[in-house]
Amino acid sequence: MSKKWVYIQDLGSYVGQEITLKGWVYNTRSSGSKIKFLLLRDGTGYIQCVLFQGETLQEYLDQFSLLTQESSVIVTGIVREEKRALGGFELGLTSFEIVHKTEDYPITPKEHGTGFLMDQRHLWIRSKRQHAVLRVRAEVIRLCREFFDKNGFLCVDAPILTPSACEGTTTLFEVGYFGEKAYLTQSGQLYSEATARAFGKVYCFGPTFRAEKSKTRKHLTEFWMLEPEVSFATLDENMELAENLVEYVIQKIMETREPELKSLERNCDVLKKYRAPFERLHYNDAAKMLEKGSPDFKYGSDFGAPQETFLTSKYDKPFFVHRFPKAIKAFYMKQDPEDATLSLSCDLLAPEGYGEVIGGGCREESIDVLLKEIEKHKLDQKDFEWYLDLRRYGSAPSAGFGLGIERAVAWICGIEHVRETIPFPRMLERLRP
Repeated sequence: MSKKWVYIQDLGSYVGQEITLKGWVYNTRSSGSKIKFLLLRDGTGYIQCVLFQGETLQEYLDQFSLLTQESSVIVTGIVREEKRALGGFELGLTSFEIVHKTEDYPITPKEHGTGFLMDQRHLWIRSKRQHAVLRVRAEVIRLCREFFDKNGFLCVDAPILTPSACEGTTTLFEVGYFGEKAYLTQSGQLYSEATARAFGKVYCFGPTFRAEKSKTRKHLTEFWMLEPEVSFATLDENMELAENLVEYVIQKIMETREPELKSLERNCDVLKKYRAPFERLHYNDAAKMLEKGSPDFKYGSDFGAPQETFLTSKYDKPFFVHRFPKAIKAFYMKQDPEDATLSLSCDLLAPEGYGEVIGGGCREESIDVLLKEIEKHKLDQKDFEWYLDLRRYGSAPSAGFGLGIERAVAWICGIEHVRETIPFPRMLERLRP
């Protein structure tokens, strides 16, 4: 009779019982001919399996050498508490079956270069470090959804194929669409404005695409974005929503993913300090700081990585920069009523050199102003007639923002490059695997 198949993460409920695990060989080692150790992974965790002469049949001790790295196996044994072991349990192995024996697994325990590992990304995601990062990613997404769901937001996702630009025409991926031109979405924001007029406060979550020829550690050509939109919200209310979201995710994730963060050697004491409210820095004040400390910066320009790094070095918590110049923002960004050269926009910059993780602001609700902006940005008005309808029928102020999941995960995990924060990254020179 076969034993109950369980997962490693649930072993605490089966102490003293004989159970079956199904997974892959992480590594093996021997301590003489009488005792051998198999470290098994099944996707939910790792467990040390002990083969001991007298407890394990001799035939399995003899076959131990067949257990190669990443061979798939089915093992049976008795669960024991063992505080010294990984996870606090071990399995006294009674038998095993090799489902598939792996030969010449390309990722060996030695050091490998990043380029090689990225070529083997489909295999690299099996490693402990990548497991930790991707589990944190999944939890960040879950907590973001939880935050908005608890606060009365409705999830209404936006289309991936769009007929026009949202964030400017220079970073569009064009695709054919039954004889027409279509584009991979740069943002779900315009559609979220429509659903916010229907439901009051909404969020969408999905992949977004930017054809940016950038090789920095912060850029992907395909990334995932969480975008809330709230009808009638002000800029201050928008920043308050953003900081509450960030605080919620960071404080909760230290409860639910502490083992993963520790395995990544993340300093959780630093994360514990990231509590709202976050300081608000006017663009003009930020510009004065940059003019003194960042010689390449010119007033009126956007912030690049050097400027963000300089500013974040002055803070030990996330902070907002608000009211960026209108000229560098998208056509829909609302003008600051107190200074026509500025916009009601905001970026949340993460400390430790991570820079922008959130960007957003207020939307222009006047159809007359919006028509002028569409013309100024040299956009085709007919592509935006549906968007202009939102101003013709029940126009109202609104505000929202976009949170880039990969940048947020890199920051929370304390890792350098966003390529490790998504299972299969797409970058300027990487389309495979």
